[in-house]
Amino acid sequence: MINDHTISYLALGDSYTIGEAVPAAGSFPYQLAGRLRVEQIIVEEPHIVATTGWTSSELQAAIKNAALARKFDLVTLLVGVNNQYRGESITVYRREFAALLQTALDFARGDKARVFVLSIPDWGATPFGLASGRGREAIALDIDAFNAVNKEETLLAGLSYTDITPASRDAVSDPLLVAEDGLHPSVKMYSDWVNNLLPAVLKVLK
Repeated sequence: MINDHTISYLALGDSYTIGEAVPAAGSFPYQLAGRLRVEQIIVEEPHIVATTGWTSSELQAAIKNAALARKFDLVTLLVGVNNQYRGESITVYRREFAALLQTALDFARGDKARVFVLSIPDWGATPFGLASGRGREAIALDIDAFNAVNKEETLLAGLSYTDITPASRDAVSDPLLVAEDGLHPSVKMYSDWVNNLLPAVLKVLK
């Protein structure tokens, strides 16, 4: 094996992290762990702190309530879609997201190389989004604004940022990228996310 110890992995987020509407094994954290094992990197099952519907503030509160005492070799963070969906302040999101970055970094023992942030996918490209009446272009512009904030804060903190938003917009023309609920990503889309994220993770773990 490449590594001489088992890699621990913490995944922080919302429905996109738990893999709402797909089997747990099809979620992006579990697929990422599986792909790392293929690369001969021993990885524990992901420890996931995420629930469908969580905003950045709700995620932070849940992390505190979980009172996790351990540290992790790998941490991913993806949150913000519910802030956008509920029409919450982007200024407040910036502050809360910056705090979550520090929380993720603390879990990674302060090692910036071990924290990986993913952008917010565009739910407006899904059947649910297209039928929502909120306008595909308006949703896309809003998602872009939130992603501009989380990207800026991530890079300012010196952390890795993976933009999976363009791939999420392919759902308009490829129904196989959407789960049966018509809103959340399918196993196939999560696999695409992992394809984008994996090189950055391998660079650190290999």
